[in-house]
Amino acid sequence: MKELLGLPVVTSKHGHDVDQMILLVHYLMLALFVGWGLYFIYVLFRFRAGKNPKADYHGTKSHVSTYVEGAVAVVEAFLLIGFAIPLWAKVVDQLPSPKESTQVRIIARQFAWTFLYAGKDGEFSKQEMRLVTPLNPMGLVADDPNGKDDIKTDNDMTVPVGKPVLGYLSSQDVIHSFKIIAMRVTQDAIPGLRIPTHFTPTQEGKYQINCAQLCGGGHASMAQGYLTVLSQPDYDQWVAKKASEGGGAAGATFE
Repeated sequence: MKELLGLPVVTSKHGHDVDQMILLVHYLMLALFVGWGLYFIYVLFRFRAGKNPKADYHGTKSHVSTYVEGAVAVVEAFLLIGFAIPLWAKVVDQLPSPKESTQVRIIARQFAWTFLYAGKDGEFSKQEMRLVTPLNPMGLVADDPNGKDDIKTDNDMTVPVGKPVLGYLSSQDVIHSFKIIAMRVTQDAIPGLRIPTHFTPTQEGKYQINCAQLCGGGHASMAQGYLTVLSQPDYDQWVAKKASEGGGAAGATFE
């Protein structure tokens, strides 16, 4: 069934649960399509003009359709309460421990993505809303020592495989939506809020980052962002290389 639906490859720990929910919903849709199709054919035959030359304005006395509709509602409630809500609660409420995760601050803007990593000290640079300007959209405090070793990248989110990724999502301007199809992650980025999102990559590779919210004339340009999943040794080398480029992220500007 999954192959028939043409679902894309899944490379995150929780992604299989999302796919299972999609499959269950489609099973219900298939059952409804076949069931109501057969019922429609039955009605055409049962109430054909040849057998019913005179119209009966009282109609059928059977309540079968009502019972079927009730059964469908029960199945939908079961899917919602038994699968959808627990999956949503698991993803939203059970955030991974920051100390055991790769922490990334994700800033969406028209029309690109910016990613900020804490340096070796594990502490992000301080941010203040009053410091937000076109040249410092993250509102970073330039003289904060915690930010001297932070790493900033544009349209390049790199993480190690097999380790939870804890992202803090915000927007510089309008509402965006951070979406990585292979990771089964979709989360709105709303100005003025910092919203957590998380996933655990299970396979190395390079995956496209999309914006799932129409955000302006250059909306399609948001697809230039990529998530790169590396082995832990390769990720450590990537961090060392970025750190050696120097400058830190505090006071960083956008070109």
